[in-house]
Amino acid sequence: MVRSASKNDLKIVADLAVLMWGDNSVDEAAEEFSEHISKGDAQIFLKYEDGIPVGFAQCQLRYDYVEGTKTTPVGYLEGIFILEKYRNRGYAKELLNKCEMWAKDKGCREFASDCEIDNEISFQFHRAMNFTEANRIICFTKKL
Repeated sequence: MVRSASKNDLKIVADLAVLMWGDNSVDEAAEEFSEHISKGDAQIFLKYEDGIPVGFAQCQLRYDYVEGTKTTPVGYLEGIFILEKYRNRGYAKELLNKCEMWAKDKGCREFASDCEIDNEISFQFHRAMNFTEANRIICFTKKL
């Protein structure tokens, strides 16, 4: 079963997100997700197997330029994660389909995503889901 996450589900989503991103605490992640959901331009979907939350996907509308797109807003896959022991069952595809339908219902004609250049698993997932590579960039920063 896949369903939209509500504010009551933020801890569940945050627990999963910390396993994927690892750079926030559960409380920080839950607060960030709460802000996104309350604006109405983002959606989080949860995947359950036998009542157990096994994955999530976060998507949102982007109004700024998105590499390789021509329209606005663009539906954007911000993150997708399935617990390792539940992978290769089509759950990520199911979550992605929900995100794409949500974006289409919001008036989007394009959907986009990204991944780190060395994240081979994510790259292969995107290719398998019929994403077309738009560009590769290396980002730089420096302290002022």
